[in-house]
Amino acid sequence: MDKILDIKLNDLRSGDNPNHFIIAYAADSDMGAGVTGATSSMQTYCGELEEMVHQAKIDVLLASVSNMDILARDGRIFDNSPVTPAVRANDASDIWGAKGSCYSSQLSKPFATTTLEEAQYGTLMPDSGQKPDVDLGLYSVTFNNDLEADWNTLDQFKSFRIEAARKQFRYFLEVFNPNVADCGIEPQDTGDYVNDQIARMLAGVPRASRPEFLKIPYNSAASMSALVAYDTSVVVGILGGPKSTTYDAFKLIAEAKKYGARVALFGRRIKGTEAPLAFVEVLREVADGTVTPEEGVKVYRAALDSAGISAHRSFEEDMLIHTPALRE
Repeated sequence: MDKILDIKLNDLRSGDNPNHFIIAYAADSDMGAGVTGATSSMQTYCGELEEMVHQAKIDVLLASVSNMDILARDGRIFDNSPVTPAVRANDASDIWGAKGSCYSSQLSKPFATTTLEEAQYGTLMPDSGQKPDVDLGLYSVTFNNDLEADWNTLDQFKSFRIEAARKQFRYFLEVFNPNVADCGIEPQDTGDYVNDQIARMLAGVPRASRPEFLKIPYNSAASMSALVAYDTSVVVGILGGPKSTTYDAFKLIAEAKKYGARVALFGRRIKGTEAPLAFVEVLREVADGTVTPEEGVKVYRAALDSAGISAHRSFEEDMLIHTPALRE
């Protein structure tokens, strides 16, 4: 089946439909938080993800390589679905969130638990002529204004993209804000710093080896607009960050799209809701512009009432903004 991600990316790059918006669900919390981030067994969780794929309101499902054994290989749930499977291709140290750990506050070190063969085929030794079950992965980098650390990050990224190109493995690129507080970058300059690092690193990469799209924090309307305008061949998206109110999530999508973003990768903002399927249903409408963020909150809460599900917050609390860039 044709994948809606490919259709949307082609239309966005050609200009045939510049209003498309891609929603990816980051369901790979086991790669960062482990048991701490789980609300059920991985088998039960994969059953919930299968429902999300069948609903087909998301365009991409990002999961760990091990869970793709359940979803893509055992269940074959993507074979007749418009949803594209993707795996986390690397797990740098700044996402290591074991309970009691402090890795996320130290200089990020690049690392990948998986290999590309395992990501694609579920094995290091695929059969001759075997087709990959997954051909898309997320690769993340973090720059901290530290020469040795940033050089190592770029060197590892270079090795990854060369191997990915040779093995016909597509990727999208996540660029985090600095994860070390005292890195010499003033908070108001963070958006420009990240933009400059992205532009500089991609300047040495031919389009044939570039990411399918970018995923960055929404630092401000100005920094998002600047990056989108800099190179219109690059599809720019936002990452969701921590779970928040319903309005904050919907407003983030709408504002990012207003200033040029065409992708959102939400994880905790979906997983942490009262009813993820109902939430994604409305998130899709907000992303497509058929309802406003304000209307979306009411529609979602009405769906909770109809299903007899108690909301986590009062309506007033659910209308609060948490993302700093949305308060500007």
